[in-house]
Amino acid sequence: MSILNRTKIRPDVLKLMDELQKDQMMGISEFLQRKENQGIDFQALWKKVMYGNALFFKNKGVNEELSGLVTREEMIFLAKLHRFTSDYVADIDQKIHPIPKDVKVETIDAGGVPAEWQTVPGEIEDRVLLYLHGGGWILGSPNDHRLLTIALGQTTKMHVLSVDYRLAPEHPYPAPLEDCTTVYNWLLSTGIKPENIIIAGDSAGASLTLTTLIKLRDDGVPLPAGAVGLSPSTDITCSDDSYFENGETDPILADIGLFWWIIAYLAGADPSDPLVSPLFADLKGLPPLLFQVSTCEMLYCDSTRFVDKAKAAGIDVTLETWDDMLHVFHGFGLHKLPEAKEAIAHIGEFVFAISGS
Repeated sequence: MSILNRTKIRPDVLKLMDELQKDQMMGISEFLQRKENQGIDFQALWKKVMYGNALFFKNKGVNEELSGLVTREEMIFLAKLHRFTSDYVADIDQKIHPIPKDVKVETIDAGGVPAEWQTVPGEIEDRVLLYLHGGGWILGSPNDHRLLTIALGQTTKMHVLSVDYRLAPEHPYPAPLEDCTTVYNWLLSTGIKPENIIIAGDSAGASLTLTTLIKLRDDGVPLPAGAVGLSPSTDITCSDDSYFENGETDPILADIGLFWWIIAYLAGADPSDPLVSPLFADLKGLPPLLFQVSTCEMLYCDSTRFVDKAKAAGIDVTLETWDDMLHVFHGFGLHKLPEAKEAIAHIGEFVFAISGS
């Protein structure tokens, strides 16, 4: 049974989602046709995931029954499927919207962590946007976020370093966080000044943006000039009821089976650990923050609650909201939603305001 209520979705957003899902289904079909992926009954597994998703919403969180519902082998299979499909859709998008010829893309080793430099025309020398992609800690890559990160590089006039951090379930917490802090420290070792760095990310990557700041602060490492979070996850305990209530209006997250993503990432870790759920951290000393989120998505409360706590801690934090948008509308609607263009322009304004450039 679907959690999403299609009648509550704005028509142009619904059309966008239907087009996206059509491409995703082609990707899933190609993945399942490959011989190496035929050892698991996908239809039976997906029914189990949907059953678990219904329980997740009914019980408002991950309980003991859900913890053992999907095996590790099945999690790895599903993660590979999601990764393949995400790259499949990204390849289609990059054919429709080719990367500009004057943009240079280079894969590098950033202190032992794979990453991608993206150089845009007119960028200001020695200024870096360190980007941490989303994908629920189980999928995502510099490739499937490339069009978005290039757009961010263009609006901020910054050299983009997109991090290809390790993913769960193969590499659960704290591996992704370790990779993100490693890349930041590597940047400093190359001579980039912290005041010339902005860390940004979306969804799980926005969560890693915040936990990276917290870990760096606690380790006594100089912090960047600021950070940007697009639809961040800040409370993996899912302790706010509105998280589930907004499922009806979240076409990205409602019916994907988030319960096992959480289980895969945690791998037994405490969900209230501040380096897992940054909402529970001491936020004092963090740099200026910009959050952007849709009021109708499941993670809306993750932004509002974090912003309230950050303000109480004396942090310079800005929350920008849009109605009737989907989760991380910046990327999903990059070329089709005017709100995406508006939000990206605001990110450029935020960066210039805090950098003094």
